Amino acid sequence: MPRAAYTRGALDVFQVAKLQRHMDANDAAQKTAEEMRAAEKTTFDAEEVELVAAIDQMKQAIKVLSEVGADQKLSSAADHAQYMAGHDAALVAMRTTVKKAMLKALAFASEKQALSMNAFVQAPFTGTYSAQSGEVVGILKDMRDTFSANLKSSREAEAKAVAAHTKYMESMQQAYNVMGESYQLKQGELGSNDGILADKKTQLADAEAQLAEAEEFLASLLDMCAQKKNQYDSRLNLRASEQSAISEAIAILNSDAAFAIFGKVAATSTGAVSFVQRASVHRHGALASVRAHADEASPRAKAVAFLQRADGAKHSPVIAKVLAMLQAGNPFEIVLTEIKKMITLISAEEERDDNQKAWCDSEREKTNMDIGVKTNQIAALKTEIDELVAAIEDPETGLKVSITNSEVSLQQNYDNQFSETKDRKEDNLEYQGNIANLVEAQGLLGRAVVVLTKYYDKIRAEIKAGLIQTKDQPAPPETWEDDFNGQSEGGNSAIGMLEFILSESKKEEQLAHATENESQHAFEDSMASLKSEEASLRESLAALKLELAEKEKTLIEKNKDHEKTEDEKAALEAYLEQIKPGCDFITTNIDQRKGNRVEEKAALEKAVAFLKATPVYLDAMESAHQQSLGKCRDTCNENEDHVDCKSCLAGESSPGFCAGHPSTMGC
Repeated sequence: MPRAAYTRGALDVFQVAKLQRHMDANDAAQKTAEEMRAAEKTTFDAEEVELVAAIDQMKQAIKVLSEVGADQKLSSAADHAQYMAGHDAALVAMRTTVKKAMLKALAFASEKQALSMNAFVQAPFTGTYSAQSGEVVGILKDMRDTFSANLKSSREAEAKAVAAHTKYMESMQQAYNVMGESYQLKQGELGSNDGILADKKTQLADAEAQLAEAEEFLASLLDMCAQKKNQYDSRLNLRASEQSAISEAIAILNSDAAFAIFGKVAATSTGAVSFVQRASVHRHGALASVRAHADEASPRAKAVAFLQRADGAKHSPVIAKVLAMLQAGNPFEIVLTEIKKMITLISAEEERDDNQKAWCDSEREKTNMDIGVKTNQIAALKTEIDELVAAIEDPETGLKVSITNSEVSLQQNYDNQFSETKDRKEDNLEYQGNIANLVEAQGLLGRAVVVLTKYYDKIRAEIKAGLIQTKDQPAPPETWEDDFNGQSEGGNSAIGMLEFILSESKKEEQLAHATENESQHAFEDSMASLKSEEASLRESLAALKLELAEKEKTLIEKNKDHEKTEDEKAALEAYLEQIKPGCDFITTNIDQRKGNRVEEKAALEKAVAFLKATPVYLDAMESAHQQSLGKCRDTCNENEDHVDCKSCLAGESSPGFCAGHPSTMGC
């Protein structure tokens, strides 16, 4: 039907649009994943470059310190003047290299290690060497190993992230391919449905044209049928009147009285129009006696009267036909043959009724069973369709809602990673600047303390030794005192203050290192958790989209099966309606029809008995019997059981027949 084609077309358009939306969402998710992976790769590359550079700086620092004897492998101590002679430029370069490397290492050093490295860096490079640098080399080696382990861990994490991303992209691409196949299939169905719709429209137009022609023909046919019915009824009346008149005339002409009269009239007994059968028949004595005493008209009249009573109000066409033949005076052989045919026809008709009844019962039972099966299938398909729709569209637990929630969670995860990475970089840059400032301040404070300490120590030593030399100077004013010793006492307070500031600066540096270390560990833990959550979300999202594509494909198939099953059920119900009139008739009337046939057969058989008892039938049978005796007629008319009759009929002599049949009469 065109309406069904329109409905299927609208459903296909909706499903195609829905598939296109899901495919677009899948493609957008893949692009987002690629962008996130690219950002992660950029972050990793930067971190890898930074770690590799830090490890290289560590190695260079270790190498420089080792070359000047920090690892205690040289044959003489590094503080020998002759070894260090001419190495001022190398010491300056070493200081720069070691300082850069140690600034990188301070973020991961313990408090004790940080103190040792700070002391080493802050100590002035005077061309002499103290064995404390050996401890620094050990710390740098530990830091190098830590950085190497961090680099390895970062590379492993990157490899896992790449693998998870690859797996996610494969899942998403697989889901996209499944939806693409379904999309192409639905596009093909749309095209096919358009063709079917066009054909249905053409068929509908043709059917409407045929219907108009048929209605016009029916209108004209009704008038023709009314005229024909009137003509047919008139012809039936004329035919019935004619048959009645002919039957009455034949009955008159075919009566025994007419035979007797016609035999005496030349016009009816001679010539081509003779009504009398001329034959010489010798009847047996017994039959002649019955013929002489029987009422000739009585058996035929009895048969007619019995058949009329048996027919009654039923108007059986079979009995009516036999009555017509009897009333017309047809020869009994013809009547009896027709009755026999009619009895056979009645039996065949009853067999057909039984077969039709059995067929109707079988077809109805089988069709009702098939309808029950289709009804159960439709109910099961409806349940499955409802479950699929709920699994896809449920506002709380449906796949679409789950996919949306997963995408939101994934975007939030990405935003968290981005913001935390950005904050960590900013904090680390601030930390590095702060540490550089603190180290620089500590260096300045340390040098100031050293200068002041040396100066005031020297002054005190010279004063104590009385070694201060004076030159000839002009006479001092009277306000000056002779025992002036400078600011030696105030200098001690200044040095103490500088040392206090230096101590506080070191504490601030240690606190900054500890805070940075804790922040770095917290960042790494948080990023590991976010990465794990991201991988889980990606896998879950890919699985959900794949499941959605499969369920939507299954839903399309189930809807097709549901529609097909409903059409099959409707066809079965239409088939039952088609056979209902005939089957209802045979089911309702079969018992009555069987009863009528029993009465018809009984009436016909009784009529046969009446007919066979008529003198005419007996005369005809006797005539036939006499003709069958042939040349033995005269011999057998005396006694058919005698050996003379039997031997004559057998074509043997009497002695010969008696030899084979000694118990025969006359032997």
